[in-house]
Amino acid sequence: MRVQEILQHSLAQLPQGPIAIAYSGGLDSSVLLHLAAESGRKTCAFHIHHGLSPNADAWEAHARAECERLNITFASRRVVLDDRSEASARKARYAALGALCVEHNVHLLLTAHHLDDQAETVLLQLLRGSGVAGLSGMDASNRAAGLLGTAEVLLARPLLQLSRAQLEEYVREQGIRHIEDESNADLRYARNALRHEIMPRLAQAYPGYQERFARSARHAQAAQRLLTEQAAEDLHACLAGEDSLDMARVRTLSADRTSNLLRHWFAERGIRLPSTNWLAEMQEQALTARDDANLKVTHPDCEVRRHRDRLFLVPRREEADAEQQKSFRWNGEGSIDFPEFGGTLHFELAPVGLDPDWLRQQMLTIELRKGGEKLKPARNRPTRTLKQHYQTLGIPAWERERMPMVSIPGDILYAAGIGMDCRKLSSSPEHRLVFRWETK
Repeated sequence: MRVQEILQHSLAQLPQGPIAIAYSGGLDSSVLLHLAAESGRKTCAFHIHHGLSPNADAWEAHARAECERLNITFASRRVVLDDRSEASARKARYAALGALCVEHNVHLLLTAHHLDDQAETVLLQLLRGSGVAGLSGMDASNRAAGLLGTAEVLLARPLLQLSRAQLEEYVREQGIRHIEDESNADLRYARNALRHEIMPRLAQAYPGYQERFARSARHAQAAQRLLTEQAAEDLHACLAGEDSLDMARVRTLSADRTSNLLRHWFAERGIRLPSTNWLAEMQEQALTARDDANLKVTHPDCEVRRHRDRLFLVPRREEADAEQQKSFRWNGEGSIDFPEFGGTLHFELAPVGLDPDWLRQQMLTIELRKGGEKLKPARNRPTRTLKQHYQTLGIPAWERERMPMVSIPGDILYAAGIGMDCRKLSSSPEHRLVFRWETK
């Protein structure tokens, strides 16, 4: 039978070992479950209980009973949703499926997406104005670490070549029991509206449109692979170290290649892809801002900053409280944690440093700089403001904002990122101490 042959062929292309089925109990996943049970491979079925339907408990019981009948290992997981949206349910479902795969040591997760699902996905993305990546639809298999929470699990869709009609016919022929989710008829959901109102009309006007949509998706996937290869080459050429882009090199690229590079860079850093409008605005600012401008463009996952013609993706953090300070005494510890300042102050032995006996007698203060503070790092170097030292050292402004200083009344002893003030230091046959700040 064609349905069985396609699954067998798909499984032959996938890694060996046990498989897991994302099993809701609906028609599609029930076909996949029964086919997997006949495959000869060890199979687990994972059921996610969203709690959205009053019938959810009954669906879970049905899924458990069906797996017991087929002698398939069954596990379920109840999830709490941020809201009742499709996006929230999808996010929670895949995260739970990934966790179950890890718990059961399964590295291959199968879902029952089929040809009509692929057509719906492509059309939805087209209606949303998506680019090539969106129009690529669903891959036959891919690593979806962002969804599953692990890169160790391969997500595969072995039924992607089969239509919904073929699966329905298989269910009738085999007498497979399955549940009907009443939410699938709710036209408030975009995918349901397409499925029940638009797709039937497309089928009448353009018979076999699903295969043509799938072919277009494969063309888009090929184009996306080329774009990814180009972006990877451009990223390698434009990286300045491991954490920033050299904007002088970026400016040699066309606007389209720059956009492609920036999207790839975001993806490589695990940051959600920005909208086209946001990316265009950020790109314009990054390329045209004055050299001395303190560029800051905010993204939900990070901040885009520029320093000395290099572009950085910086984790979002709460604004530093410049008025915050804490007094403390040193009692011989090797280090003291200051979580309110985001790090640890270490006390280390050095041939030139502070007298430990003197240090024990001092009331020390740790705080962030307010402006105008000065430090002399060495006898043969001038006394300069902390800002001037940071500028000389090339430390970006957003890092300086969180670098604390340690002082006694009237004198700064140490500034993170710069070092000790030499005027309180001495050498001695006895050991001396210096400070070192470690950001957590």
